[in-house]
Amino acid sequence: MRKTSTMKKLYDSRAFWMIVSLLASLAIWVYVTSMQSTEFSQTFYGVEVELVGESALRESKNMVITDLDTSTVTVRITGPRRIVAGLDPSDLKACVDVSKLSRAAYTTQQYYISYPDGTDTTNINDSNKSPSTISFMVSPLNTKTVQVRGSFDGSLAEGYTAETPVFEPSTITVSGADANLKDVSYAWVTFGKENVDSTYKVETGFTLMNENGEECSTVGLTCSEDVVTATLPLLLVKEVPLSVDIIEGAGATKANTKIKVEPDSITLAGDSAILTGMNKIVLDTIDLSDFEKTFSQTYTIPIDNDMNNLTGVTEAKVTVEVVGLETRTFKVKNISCTNVTEGYEADIISESIDVIIRGTSEQLDRLKGDNIRAVADLTDYKESTGQFMPNVKIVVDGFTDVGAIGQNTISIEIRRA
Repeated sequence: MRKTSTMKKLYDSRAFWMIVSLLASLAIWVYVTSMQSTEFSQTFYGVEVELVGESALRESKNMVITDLDTSTVTVRITGPRRIVAGLDPSDLKACVDVSKLSRAAYTTQQYYISYPDGTDTTNINDSNKSPSTISFMVSPLNTKTVQVRGSFDGSLAEGYTAETPVFEPSTITVSGADANLKDVSYAWVTFGKENVDSTYKVETGFTLMNENGEECSTVGLTCSEDVVTATLPLLLVKEVPLSVDIIEGAGATKANTKIKVEPDSITLAGDSAILTGMNKIVLDTIDLSDFEKTFSQTYTIPIDNDMNNLTGVTEAKVTVEVVGLETRTFKVKNISCTNVTEGYEADIISESIDVIIRGTSEQLDRLKGDNIRAVADLTDYKESTGQFMPNVKIVVDGFTDVGAIGQNTISIEIRRA
């Protein structure tokens, strides 16, 4: 009973259990430490090859590495479990130092395994590697300049058309060994956006292509640019009417005309800022006093160089017909001169001139030759002497809706007074 009582007191003792816990913890620590320090081996597959000093080789010696016989290696690493078990193939690199290579040749080099920063490699053994060496070609560095081409892969808003894409820069310089450069023909860009309604510009990458339009491998190649700026010039499309301006005269107004333009419109593509405000294209200004009944002429359609004529028609025929009016010829004898220079006299040689007057038949029936005057303005003949044939203005007194057609002249002689 006394022994049982003693044991019970011991189990109930807090100090007893503290000692037990301490001993258990010590035992676990000793076990874990022993396991962590135990030598452990593991095989790592797919460790990537890294060329150390490749940039220096390229820049200082104008050489590049090609034809690497392998891009990954397998390595068996032996060392403390706590270190080896914590490694991953992606943490490791198979490093080949190429910085000291100096001539073009096919060469075989040793490599070493690189570990993550902070890794204690004191007791690490990584000599079991496959392959044990890495072979590659050291080649002269050459360059090739290729054009940038491409296409727009998107959609345009209604009423717009696109011009040829523009790329900046327009060429790319590709560097590498001849073996890698020989197939490179051009750089291809594909860019796009939906429902584009203004000139579209974007920075984008490119793909090196061979002459057959197939993608080239970029292994061993570097380019002068990583991206290019692609611009799609966008043009507004608009149908623009063709027209003529009319100067009323000789008794005819716009209400007395029939105007026909063939074609009556063309379709243009251009800068929206300009084309939006373009409501018509005026081919000419036609004076109704220059002809009796019909005017017809073919015009070259005036289009700014920055506009694209999508219709393709470059000429338009204009016909203007005066309707509802008649013409009659009157002999005009009332001829005078105005603005004769002081000290000079003007003698009118012409006794009369024939003048074509246009108006309605009712007006022309009432019109007499006495109602018509021919007046020559001699302002431009200052201090001139001799015979001249100035134009005259035809004045029809008492009639507002009739007028003379064409130019009329008289013969005069100017002399000193």
